[in-house]
Amino acid sequence: MADQLGEQNLMKKTVIALGLLAAASAISPAKADKLDDIISSGTLRCAVVLDFPPMGSRDANNNPIGFDVDYCNDLAKALGVTAEIVETPFPERIPALMSGRVDIGVASTSDTLERAKTVGMSVPYFAFEMAVTSNDKSGINSFEGMKGKTVGATAGTFEAIALEKQVKAWGSGEFRPYQTQADVFLALSQGQIDATVSTSTVAQATVKSGKFAGISVVGKAPFQTDYVSLFANREEYGLINYLNLFINQQVRTGRYAELYEKWVGGALPSLTVNSVYR
Repeated sequence: MADQLGEQNLMKKTVIALGLLAAASAISPAKADKLDDIISSGTLRCAVVLDFPPMGSRDANNNPIGFDVDYCNDLAKALGVTAEIVETPFPERIPALMSGRVDIGVASTSDTLERAKTVGMSVPYFAFEMAVTSNDKSGINSFEGMKGKTVGATAGTFEAIALEKQVKAWGSGEFRPYQTQADVFLALSQGQIDATVSTSTVAQATVKSGKFAGISVVGKAPFQTDYVSLFANREEYGLINYLNLFINQQVRTGRYAELYEKWVGGALPSLTVNSVYR
């Protein structure tokens, strides 16, 4: 009998405890996520690379312009906030997010599995093909022509990682990393390197600009298509889900095609991978 009374008392205490816990949960305010924070602050801070035309650069009045700049502005408009473009060199993109300097990255960032260990990646919002640009005096007129030569690219980028790996596979030549895309093309123009691999959009825009004499786009690089994503802190699922839907909306409303024609031109790259992205 005593055992039964003890069990009944224990059950009553458990029920009371669970009731108090449920009541506390009901009256506790829900924790706001980053999406709520951005909307409340009235500002969306985007990390954007501004030496990577036509994705990001500055006009004659030093104002940020480019595909990524417009994309950040579009996202801010959808959120009902003001966009703040935070100039961020390639190597500083993820550190800028982790340190809290920016809310998201709209910075032509390849969606690698290694990066996904640190930040949350959206579905692709842009896709790049790779091109070879050489110094006219180097004699290089193809990707294979770079074998045994001194080549370089922007440190940490998709093309830099692939090119350095290729140089090691060739067993000859030298790979040099640079801090910015402008540094790469300056070194190429001055003959410090013989060739580089970059996105075809950047290669064509840079040569067309006339800022770097004596360089030419000489062909394609046989690297995979570089799919790039928006990124945010990986635990911010609400924000990442919103970014995914926003990209979907940009495509199906025709805005992606409009921005591509404005800044790049030509055939519109597909953002889908057969049997994966739809």
